[in-house]
Amino acid sequence: MTPLRRVVLSLVTVGAVCLWGPTFSFAQADPAAEPSVLAVAKVLPAVVNINTERVVRRTVRDPFEDFYSQFFGQYRSRPREIRQTLQSLGSGFIVDPAGYIVTNQHVVERAADLKIQVTTNDGKTYNAHYITGDDKTDLAFIKIDAKAAFPFISLDNISPNLLGQTVIVVGNAVGYGSSISRGVLSATKRDITIDNIDYKDLVQTDAAINPGNSGGPVIDLSARLVGISSAKMAFTPQGVPTQGLGFAIPAEIVRDSVAQFQKVAQKQPAKNPGAAEGPSASNAERFFGMQLQDLTQELTDALGYALGRGVLVSAVESDSPADQAGIQRGLVIYRVGKYDVNSTKQVESLLGRASSGTSVDFAVGVMRPGGGGQRVETVTLAAR
Repeated sequence: MTPLRRVVLSLVTVGAVCLWGPTFSFAQADPAAEPSVLAVAKVLPAVVNINTERVVRRTVRDPFEDFYSQFFGQYRSRPREIRQTLQSLGSGFIVDPAGYIVTNQHVVERAADLKIQVTTNDGKTYNAHYITGDDKTDLAFIKIDAKAAFPFISLDNISPNLLGQTVIVVGNAVGYGSSISRGVLSATKRDITIDNIDYKDLVQTDAAINPGNSGGPVIDLSARLVGISSAKMAFTPQGVPTQGLGFAIPAEIVRDSVAQFQKVAQKQPAKNPGAAEGPSASNAERFFGMQLQDLTQELTDALGYALGRGVLVSAVESDSPADQAGIQRGLVIYRVGKYDVNSTKQVESLLGRASSGTSVDFAVGVMRPGGGGQRVETVTLAAR
C-alpha cells in the first residue's frame, strides 16, 4: 500500500468516527439502583434521633457571703437551690415492630425514668422510656410510648463483618438527622480506651463517626447490621491527632444483648401511652436522688446477686445525697433503718414519713449467692 493510500484511508476512518461517534454512548448507571442507596433506603425508616433530658439540682452559695464574713464574722445565708436542665443527643434504631429501640448506654443512662424523646425519619416525635442497659457492653434498651407498628432492622441476619467490606454509618451526626457516611471495615476485635473508658472487641472503620452518631447503626451494602456506632478516637493517649479511627459494637454482641433485654422488658408492666406525662417522683428519688428497681429473677441471674434480697439502685442523680455518699448504680439496698427490704414498695412505705433534713440509714452493697463477695456498709443520708 502506497503512503498516499494509507493517508486517504486514515482520513476516511477518522471521518467515520467523527460522523457516527455522537450517535453511540455508554449507558449511564441509575443512582437509584446503587447498592448503597438501596441499603440506606431500607434501614433509614428504622433509625431514630434520641433527645434525652434530665434535671440537675445544685446548691449555690451567695457570692457576698465571703464578703460579709470578713466584717461581721461567720455569716450564713440560706443556701439557694437551682435546677438545671441538661440535654444530650444521640441515635438508635428500632429492632422490634412494637417500638423497642437499642442504643448506647451512655446516650440514655442519665435519662433513665426521666425524659426521653425519639424522632423517626418521617419527622414524628414520640416519648420513650428506659427499660434496661448494660455498662459493660455500653448498650441500652428503650421503648416508644405509642401503640403502632414500626419499621425495624432485623437482627436475625447480621453482616459477616469481613475486612475491607463497605460499611455505612447512619445517624444523628452533630444534630443533623438521617446523616450517612461511608467507608470500609478496617479491623475487628479492637480494645481501646477513650476518656478513661475501656471498650472491648469493637470493629473499626474509617467511615466518619461524629458526636450524635452514638447508638446509630452501621450497616453493609445488603442493609445487614455490622454494629452500633460507639466511639471515635480523635487523639491517641499521647495526644497525637488521628484520622479515620471510628469504632462500633459488633452486631453479634448487639443481637445477644437485645435477646437479654427483651426478657427484662417482658417482665415489666406495659406503659399506657395515654397516661399523663411526668409521674410524680418516688420518695427515694425526691429525697435522696436515687431510682430503685425490684430485683427480678432475670436481673439477679444476669448480675450474679443473691436472689430475693434487697432492691437495685438503677440510677443516681448527680450531686444528690446518694451521689455525695458514694452510692452508685448497680449497688443493692438491703435495709432501710432497722428493716430489711426486698421491694421498692417496702422502701417507699418506709420513706413515706421522711421530710427534708431527715437522716436515714441505708445498708448498701452487694451480696453474692452463698455469701461470696459480700460487701455491705451502712450509709447515712440526709433528705434534701
